[in-house]
Order: sequence, then C-alpha cells, then structure tokens
Amino acid sequence: MTVTSTSVHRLPALLSRITGDEKHAPSAHSTLDVLWTLYDRVLNISPETVDDPARDRFLLSKGHGPAAYYAVLAAKGFIPEEWLDGVAGWDSPLGHHPDATLIPGVEIGSGSLGHGLGLAAGVALGLRAQGLPGRTFVLLGDAELDEGSNHEAIAYAAAARLPITAIVVDNQSATHGWPGGIAIRFPGWGVSLVNGRDHDEIEHALRIDDRPHLVVARTEPKWS
Repeated sequence: MTVTSTSVHRLPALLSRITGDEKHAPSAHSTLDVLWTLYDRVLNISPETVDDPARDRFLLSKGHGPAAYYAVLAAKGFIPEEWLDGVAGWDSPLGHHPDATLIPGVEIGSGSLGHGLGLAAGVALGLRAQGLPGRTFVLLGDAELDEGSNHEAIAYAAAARLPITAIVVDNQSATHGWPGGIAIRFPGWGVSLVNGRDHDEIEHALRIDDRPHLVVARTEPKWS
C-alpha cells in the first residue's frame, strides 16, 4: 500500500470511535482503501464545494455498515470527528445507513441494496443534460449485483455511454457468484481489476475515463 497523506494513519483511530454495528465491520473495512483513495486523490469535492454544481458525485450504494465512509468523511473535514462517537444515537445525524439530508457531502440516502447504480445513471444523465463537468462514481458490493435493477442500469449506461465509474468491492460475499467473474456482468463497460488495498492501483483505475468504466477491487474474503 502506497501512502501519500499522513491523514490516512488516523483512520484506525477514527474507526475505533464507531461502535454498535460490529456485525458490519467486515463490510465497512473492505471499502476503506477505495474510499480513502477516492477522497484523498480523485474526487473533485471538498467540504467547501459540497453544493457546487460542477463537483464530482460519489454515491455509496453499499450503504450498510458505513463506518469506513464516516471515518473518511471525518478525516477529510466534511463532518466533525465528534459525530463518530454517537453513531446511530437518537440525536445523531449518523445512522446505520447514510442520510443525505443530514450529512454534508453525502449525495444519496442508501438503504436497501441495489439502488445506487440506477441512481448513478440518473445523476450522470442529468449532469450531461446540464453540460456540467462533474464525474459520477458509485461504490457497490459484489453480492449487491444479484439485484435485478443493477442489470437494467448496466445495460442503459453502456448504451448511452454514460460517464459513470462503478467500483465493486469483491470480498467474495456473493451467495451465488457468477461464471466468469464480476466483469462479465458489465457488457459494454471498460474494466479494471485492482488490488483493493493498493492505493496506487486504485487511483490509476479510477482516473480512467472510459464511458462507462468498472473497477473491481479485490480484497480478502469476508469470512476469512
């Protein structure tokens, strides 16, 4: 793993402040390096530009177990670090799923799995219609691809050549799997396969501007 910012070393301490959802810890930790690389190296967004129409959009479709997402948002100054101490408390803006109406920088409220890629297609289409330059990124889990709505979004994005980058974290948690692997589920998309813990590999893949583009980030198995 290549590190270019000292802030990344603070992530374990920030994550340790989030308690009460330990059953989703593997899901959260599998996304940590992708999320950090996005916010540290790739996304054109900052706490000062969360409402800028020209900003990049990041959508967390894999909304369950958002501890890593919250830790990265805190490390980058989008939310106060003190918020991490009360996740899912009765008066906390940080719930077990991110809420776009409560958390600065969060683009969507991601509840049930399977909605994020379709929403990303709509966002990318809207940006194109308005002539805005921002790119659209969406993070999904491998098991989430079993949801039928994703297949419709994949097909439409390819036909319309939408500027979407979909990142699928492959921690081998899908019940059924798919002959030929995840990439074969995305016909018409450019594909990059990366080590989900290597920040340089992740960054290089995320900067590829195929329209649309899939990045499969492989991590250790969820149940290892």
